[in-house]
Amino acid sequence: MSSVSESSFRSSSVHLITPGTRRTTLRTDDGLTIEAVYEPCTTGSAPGAGSVDGTTAIVVAHGFTGSVDRPAVRRAARVFAQRAAVITFSFRGHGGSGGRSTVGDREVLDLAAAVAWARSLGHRRVVTVGFSMGGSVVLRHGALYTSPGTAPATEPHARTVPAQRGRIEAHADAVVAVSAPARWYYRGTAPMRRLHWMVTRPAGRLVGRYGFRTRIDRNDWDPVPLSPVEAVPLIAPAPLLIVHGDQDPYFPLDHPRMLADAARGSAELWLLRGMGHAENAADASLLTRIADWAVTE
Repeated sequence: MSSVSESSFRSSSVHLITPGTRRTTLRTDDGLTIEAVYEPCTTGSAPGAGSVDGTTAIVVAHGFTGSVDRPAVRRAARVFAQRAAVITFSFRGHGGSGGRSTVGDREVLDLAAAVAWARSLGHRRVVTVGFSMGGSVVLRHGALYTSPGTAPATEPHARTVPAQRGRIEAHADAVVAVSAPARWYYRGTAPMRRLHWMVTRPAGRLVGRYGFRTRIDRNDWDPVPLSPVEAVPLIAPAPLLIVHGDQDPYFPLDHPRMLADAARGSAELWLLRGMGHAENAADASLLTRIADWAVTE
């Protein structure tokens, strides 16, 4: 499925754009503008450089209240760029992107726009890496946007994913979910109870807007989108990596285990001792491991 029409991009090859970083604005299928940054691979295939793949692009999906310019996102981009080209972007309602956050629902359209941009730039292989809310989005995107010749999954009333248009594919060839929830409406930890207050209460949304620079949609989900654990078995045959820390204050270890069980043996699970939550807790060593997995799977 395509998130953007082919006419939204100028045709170019990876070779022509690799000299430097490019910042642009993408348009989603529901008409929002999304800020995005492309960074070419920074490392050649010299001895000791590790696995480097010039045909692959890694698309990074940040967590709730993040953005393309947050330090943790920029750190992830720098590490990933040592192995492959990288696209980062701000979800709707975050940073310089338009609209309001739906906290994981229509954000799948934002990710699809970024994946389609990567393919329009000539990358034949695209890997999505999502953190926390972004982790739930890459899982749903992997289930809903499928490779050519594969029947796509659908959500109730087909509200979230539009009909295909244009010829630019927006599917991921591999998926990495870091610190992702397995199910919606989880309130089992204090940080998640605070997050639900921020999302569901008018005073909380004011805190989100002025304290975290995140504009949050006031409407409830209708219909409720496909949950991460429901999405996981629909991702295969694309490779799936699930990464989670045993010190995650938001989602305990039953979440990654539930996701891995749902994959029925088709996912790889990394449970990391001492790791906290999402991109802020991902150090350079872990990010390098993820990038190496992304370019070799």
